[in-house]
Amino acid sequence: MPLIPVVLWTDALVYLLILLILLIVGFALYTVRHEHLRAPWLRVFRSRVGMATSVLLGFYVVVGVLDTVHFRLKLDQPATDVSTPIRYAPEVLSLLDVITSGLRERQEKSYSAPFAAHLFVKEAIEQPDGTLLRDYPRLVHGGAHLDDPARQRGLDIAWRALWGVLQGLLISVMSLSGLIWMMARARGESVGSTRAAILAGRGPLPWRYAFAMLAILIVLILVAAELSAKYHIMGTDKVGEDVFYQTLKSIRTGLLIGTLTTLVMLPAALLLGIMAGYFRGWIDDVIQYIYTTLNSIPGVLLIAAAILLLEVYMSNNADQFASLVERADLRLLFLCLILGVTSWTGLCRLLRGESLKLREVEYVQAATALGVGHVTVITRHILPNVMHLVLITLVLDFSGLVLAEAVLSYVNIGVDPSMHSWGNMINGARLELARDPVVWWSLTAAFVFMFVLVLAANLFADVVRDAFDPRLRTAL
Repeated sequence: MPLIPVVLWTDALVYLLILLILLIVGFALYTVRHEHLRAPWLRVFRSRVGMATSVLLGFYVVVGVLDTVHFRLKLDQPATDVSTPIRYAPEVLSLLDVITSGLRERQEKSYSAPFAAHLFVKEAIEQPDGTLLRDYPRLVHGGAHLDDPARQRGLDIAWRALWGVLQGLLISVMSLSGLIWMMARARGESVGSTRAAILAGRGPLPWRYAFAMLAILIVLILVAAELSAKYHIMGTDKVGEDVFYQTLKSIRTGLLIGTLTTLVMLPAALLLGIMAGYFRGWIDDVIQYIYTTLNSIPGVLLIAAAILLLEVYMSNNADQFASLVERADLRLLFLCLILGVTSWTGLCRLLRGESLKLREVEYVQAATALGVGHVTVITRHILPNVMHLVLITLVLDFSGLVLAEAVLSYVNIGVDPSMHSWGNMINGARLELARDPVVWWSLTAAFVFMFVLVLAANLFADVVRDAFDPRLRTAL
């Protein structure tokens, strides 16, 4: 085999999450036939903001999934040597690493500014006559195709950006034409009428906003691909690694912190919150005592203590980890677990209060009087009526968890320093802000990518909240 698959702990959980998403899609197909289940989701996607942000969030998800498929490549060996067993490289790669192999392999000596052709700091350069000249050395890869960067660079960047825009527009037109054709075929209409309806904004969903966001993303991807082939479009860091590559690799970490933590916190919050509100009495007292005690422990101190214990374990059992990637992955998984343990209490308290209210409504009282079991009452009457709160809370908490990773990595209790994350980029760049001139691009790149993700998640969360909150629906 040319490669051998590698499944990390977080990869397995992501695959589980994808399975859950497929089940949700199946449930969505079920809801299409039921108006009361279909109506809130239609309200979400009838929103222009909801359609546009869902496409943007989908881009982040695709990048994260590409960075989740890990493997080891087969090492080259003589074709005549058939007795030697197949050996694989120790380095663990992902599909994203293969796609961005040019960015990953084109490493410089040290810092360089975005689109620069020289290093950021002066060095002693030996001249042909043996003398030393202190100047900015040329980069090995960035702008290496230019004979005179000072004169040619601006025009070359403009031409490559324009060529990338033209390619992006062409691919956008082809992609959107294919989507419109499929929509027309599904509706039994002509392509022209479907296209005219989408451009005019007619129909149940504002498809033109989703298509516009998709076209913008395709154009930006093609422009970035064209420029990054010859330049470091976001500069390089202290060890010469491309910052644009780092920001793309950090997407997976941010998404995992936001989603895997949800898998950890959701079961406990659902089970304990509904039990506390429905059964009341001593069960309610015990559950309240548990989450009140947990809330009294400072979260940062608990995370720091847990990470310290994990570091001691990994240091004493280094032989259990085949690579640094597996070691960093275990720390990321442990961080998700700790964040889940410390963040379920808010949702649990919210579900407890809602369950206290729901157990007193007429249909629940009638079911209890007729002798219906507690499990049936909870699953048929309580759980469906609190799911809107669960969904709203989870979507709102996602952006907070993404920002939490950046803060924890900044104080050195987040993900492993060897793992790409926006928090590690910010932590590595903070000391360089005191330089003169300032090394600003690592911090800016992490901020831009994290800001776009959090903003899209918050806007989508607002749409979901407005669509699923019964009080807001009645007000409208």
